[in-house]
Amino acid sequence: MSVQAFLKLPQRVYLGEGLFNRLGDFLKTRKNTNVLLFTDAGLLKAGLVQPIEDYFKQNNITYQIESEIKPEPSYVQVDELLKKVSNFDFDTIVAIGGGSVMDAAKLISLLIHTNLSVKDLIDDASQVKKQCATVFIPTTAGTGSEATINAIVAIPEKQVKFGIVSDAMLPDLVLLDVDNVKNLPKPILAASAIDALSHCIECYTAKNATVMSDGVALLGAKLIFHNIVKAYKDPSDIKAREALQLGAFYGGVAITASGTNIVHALSYPLGGKFHIAHGVSNAILFKAGMETNKPAIKDKLASLCDTVWPEEGNKSVDEKADFVINKIAEVVKDTEIPTDLKKFGVSDSDLDFLVDSALEQKRLLSHNMKDLTREDVKNIYKSVM
Repeated sequence: MSVQAFLKLPQRVYLGEGLFNRLGDFLKTRKNTNVLLFTDAGLLKAGLVQPIEDYFKQNNITYQIESEIKPEPSYVQVDELLKKVSNFDFDTIVAIGGGSVMDAAKLISLLIHTNLSVKDLIDDASQVKKQCATVFIPTTAGTGSEATINAIVAIPEKQVKFGIVSDAMLPDLVLLDVDNVKNLPKPILAASAIDALSHCIECYTAKNATVMSDGVALLGAKLIFHNIVKAYKDPSDIKAREALQLGAFYGGVAITASGTNIVHALSYPLGGKFHIAHGVSNAILFKAGMETNKPAIKDKLASLCDTVWPEEGNKSVDEKADFVINKIAEVVKDTEIPTDLKKFGVSDSDLDFLVDSALEQKRLLSHNMKDLTREDVKNIYKSVM
């Protein structure tokens, strides 16, 4: 009997330029359209939200803006947002922003008009239902939040991050509009694209990967590997940026089917305690995590090498696996992401906390092909300090 495979997808996804007409087409299908426009203060100031506002005004669409969304928010901050927007009259959320904006929007879409809180979802999200329509317009080329069934929140009292998972988080419409990433600052482009690459490779090498998750993970990895440095070095290369958008989306789809593991599990404590940006912490841990996992995943890494770099086909399995791992390190270096935890105030005295917190990420580590010992995890952290 063959192993069951599945993918969970948003209802509609568009890729291209100037996609506001698709937003309009969707809103016209809504019987009553009052929109909560979710974004952050930086995007509002940069003018990225203005075209949507102009469209709403021209088409007499009632909307209210919420832009007080913190980067990588805690569950407490999202609960505060929930209380605030509960006073608004809306039936659709349009979220334009990065992963934090979209994750907050996902949680609000599940909690609005209920008596539940984000803390309740941390405890148990199995029975929650979607309460309003959602439209996601990512402005980074990396988090994949527009495609995932996850929302990440910080838990301050534990100094760690946590992924809330629910199928109900999938959006009704996704617009991968390259106009939104044309002017993306280089450091944000690099960190978000590395995050997306880690999604693809972790999912491809996950214990519960399937033929379907493998397909999208490979597509994503190929697009990102071949375009991240080009997009980073040449901001005018719109095709490369569009490729990163699509690669990030594929990585998000892969997460819904197989899930991330070693890199993300060790990354969460770094974000929770030291507030290192998620993509940066993944980049720091990426090479070391793959090296630790190599004995259990070298066949998959070799297969990935065959897909992304077929010209390396004469190499052995071990050589192909090492080639992929070295390419990861090369991409991180070429995009100028810091790779030393000490630059972020992490010291040897923090090792026990980091190891304990990482090992608590049981949901993620259950996907990992290699059973990690405490010493494995400690050695990964030590190697980047």
